Amino acid sequence: MKDWFDKELHDAAARALDYFTGKKLRLATAESCTGGLVAAALTEIAGSSHVFDRGYITYSNTAKQQELGVPADTIGRFGAVSEETARAMAEGALRNSKADYTLSITGIAGPDGGSADKPVGLVHIAAARNDKTLHEELRLGNLRRGEVRRRSALAAFALLEKLAKS
Repeated sequence: MKDWFDKELHDAAARALDYFTGKKLRLATAESCTGGLVAAALTEIAGSSHVFDRGYITYSNTAKQQELGVPADTIGRFGAVSEETARAMAEGALRNSKADYTLSITGIAGPDGGSADKPVGLVHIAAARNDKTLHEELRLGNLRRGEVRRRSALAAFALLEKLAKS
């Protein structure tokens, strides 16, 4: 197993793939602070092409707007790291892909870049399907950058499972 791809992340990705394969559903991701970690975890597992449609890595605000259709006003009013932006990312990925479900992650992985209002370790995740979008805010603290990314990916898989079962 690769260093970044620990058993916990493997198992979370495998559960998602098993569920979506069984239901013949497609999944897409829209990632910022995780830089494609969720997509990488999914595609590390053989057979993921039956489920995984595509992944957007929209690290910059411009990419969020161009690739996912996140309104500039949303980013201007609420910031790139916000519930509103996470929801817009997930819903934009749904509109712009062949997926039935999408996941989005935006946050501050650190070690720099935080503020009093938006500290390092603040992450917003969203999971969307055509009739519903769920959101979760994480406050992970100033952990190692890789740990913020890993925990964010795990939380995204958990939110996806919650949405799929609702």
